[in-house]
Amino acid sequence: MALSGPVLVVADEDSAVREALAAGGNLPFRHAAAAKAAAAVVDARPSAVILAPATADPDHTVAQEVADAVDACGGSIIPILGIARAEAPPYPLALPVAAADIAQRLVPRLRAALRVRALHVALLRRIELLADPADVPDTVDYDPIEDATVLVAGRGRNYPALTVAIGERMGLIGALALETARSYLAAREVDGIVIGDGFNRAMVEDFLNELGADPRWRDMPVVMPQGGAPLDPERLPNADAFGGGPEAVAAHVLPFARMHAFAARLKRVAASLDQKGTLAPDTGLMTHAAFMAELNRVAATAEARGAGLSLARLSFDTLLNRRASLDAARITGRLLRASDIACRDEDGSILIAFTETDLVTAHVVARRIASVLKHTTLSLGAERTRLGPTVALAAFRPRDTVETLVARTIDHRLVAAE
Repeated sequence: MALSGPVLVVADEDSAVREALAAGGNLPFRHAAAAKAAAAVVDARPSAVILAPATADPDHTVAQEVADAVDACGGSIIPILGIARAEAPPYPLALPVAAADIAQRLVPRLRAALRVRALHVALLRRIELLADPADVPDTVDYDPIEDATVLVAGRGRNYPALTVAIGERMGLIGALALETARSYLAAREVDGIVIGDGFNRAMVEDFLNELGADPRWRDMPVVMPQGGAPLDPERLPNADAFGGGPEAVAAHVLPFARMHAFAARLKRVAASLDQKGTLAPDTGLMTHAAFMAELNRVAATAEARGAGLSLARLSFDTLLNRRASLDAARITGRLLRASDIACRDEDGSILIAFTETDLVTAHVVARRIASVLKHTTLSLGAERTRLGPTVALAAFRPRDTVETLVARTIDHRLVAAE
């Protein structure tokens, strides 16, 4: 992988890191003492930073100085990896690599992080080359962990505590069976997997083999108990066998989930650029303005040809948390037919236009989408209640305008999800 800068190793003495990088091939690196780490970041403009201090850094003083220097560099992301030692707590912004696993896992994990950096670099280059600023989507710059969702699979006695620890830090999907976890992977945007206790070794090994064989899940973070199925660092570079309580597991998976969610955000922005800014980077659906413009065009075509056009609004009885609302919108995007268009409205509801579709057919399709949302989307908080959407339907009439069609979906909730 071509690098725009060296890999900066922050260590007083750590031959194991340097040996692993040297064995990794085309990974030029530069060494810096912990006391001069921040200055070295500014000077070297590295592609990545590896924190490997010889002594414990319990207050994360060095790590925070490095992170501040990385932020000051601006531009594309500079991944930070941290060598995790038993005597020091993990730094929450660094991808941890166990000191005992440096030779096997450091380089594959570094390359996975550099793939995210390469995606970011390519995206920034595309934005710079755009002639029309209007084609640049409204990019978002909040912490990606606000978008992250982690799938927790387990059925042992530690499962409830594990879901609470994960759910307090990021979005949560719970599964009591690995078969259920597989279905969620296909239907949801998942940024990490935590496999708890309650599954035998063969079941976990089959599940990991499926993940490793599918390019979509190559960089998926996976945390499983120690002593379980073997892990291949080349096929699953962000997978770890980790021992610790629920709080420690949640802290361990957090930086991986943040990085994966950031990569997913970059891909949505890239898709928006492909569509000249008509897609919203936070949902993957059309922006409200682009949706209304397209709906006007579709309505004119329907009126001229006498074709069917139906509109559905999916709304929720409870006040949606932002993360849950975006999650519902992204799930909807996966369920739409190729001919349908959709957007997330300002109030968090979801508008879907079914082109060439009569009201009866639209009713059936909308109920299916609402049912999936009800059974896969949870609100945040201690109660973790399901979000049961209701659906308002309206069909385009000869004397309708787009405004009157949309207005009829606001007050008329015709069917609830089952």
